[in-house]
Amino acid sequence: MRYSDDVLDSFDRRKPRRVTPEHDAELGMVVEDAGSGFCGEIVGFEYGAVTLEDRHGRRRHFPLDPAAFLLDGTVVTLRRPQSSAAPAQPRRTASGSVAAAPGRAQVARAGRIWVEGLHDAELLERIWGDDLRAEAVVVEPLHGVDDLPAAVREFAPGPGRRLGVLVDHLVTGTKEARLAQAVDSPHCLIAGHPYVDVWQAVKPSRLGMEEWPVVPYGHPWKEGICAALGVKEPALFWRRLLSRVDSYHDLETPLVNSVERLIDFVTAPQE
Repeated sequence: MRYSDDVLDSFDRRKPRRVTPEHDAELGMVVEDAGSGFCGEIVGFEYGAVTLEDRHGRRRHFPLDPAAFLLDGTVVTLRRPQSSAAPAQPRRTASGSVAAAPGRAQVARAGRIWVEGLHDAELLERIWGDDLRAEAVVVEPLHGVDDLPAAVREFAPGPGRRLGVLVDHLVTGTKEARLAQAVDSPHCLIAGHPYVDVWQAVKPSRLGMEEWPVVPYGHPWKEGICAALGVKEPALFWRRLLSRVDSYHDLETPLVNSVERLIDFVTAPQE
């Protein structure tokens, strides 16, 4: 018996090749395992397999092999659906605010926020720097508040030129409180915190301490702290302390609240 040279000549080449349809395996879909006849609802996925649960509550795992399942009586290939990417979480600034999209540099507002010294300004930049740039607010150190009423009068705050002032040790009966009361402009907000120095507004836990050392009344606070901690270089100590501050969570609440109030005040819409 002779055979043709091509053993495939006996097949009808015009007959279409059967293709098994593919379906995403969705939770809640009822399918049947073609090999075992186990029928159930898709309740989960695990390591390339699908978990089916039948009407009696029994569960079995089946690999997602080609043509391994029946869907409405039709042989299908189930594929695990691509998990949709979780929505991107908005980036937060160190102050906890939603970070603004990068944009062009802005012209600074006429309004300002004043702080007592360079350390205060550096701390605000570290935590609120992104927010301040987004709002085009400039922070300026005063190097003390002894001349605060005169400085405010010279600045001449107004509806489109608001002024916020952050004052250390703003406690009833203190010199700082009396100076604050001498400022009567409705376009100037003075807010503060009870700490003698802004260093003290950093939670001592950032340095592994339960509390800051107590400095006797009448003694310079920074010098007293450095002496109690055996610090010889206050400037280096400040750099170390500042480096431990990563977010508003590392600061005491009175300072955080006051800074937020000042930013809101200075950036409020014009009256």
